[in-house]
Amino acid sequence: MNRRHHAVSLQQATQDSPALARLTELARDSSARLKAIEPLIPATLRPAIQAGPIDGPVWCLLVSSNAVAAKIRQFLPALEAHLRTKGWEITSIRLKVQISRER
Repeated sequence: MNRRHHAVSLQQATQDSPALARLTELARDSSARLKAIEPLIPATLRPAIQAGPIDGPVWCLLVSSNAVAAKIRQFLPALEAHLRTKGWEITSIRLKVQISRER
């Protein structure tokens, strides 16, 4: 059997696949949440934080070190409350330390 593969755009792929469309939606939602809380995070910590996965009412933030995680942990109640006022149904924010492999 001879199959021909052709390139498709990301937009076309997400339209053709409900699962991929859902993942794209979750990624956008996660990025929007991070953007909503950025003003509450000290400017020096912002580059060390990335939007992570959403699992129902639990959202994950990816942080660059244990020190950043410890500092952000102090802000979690305010961040969660702020997201709820913006309409997100969130019960908690998890923190996951992403260790850099560069050495």
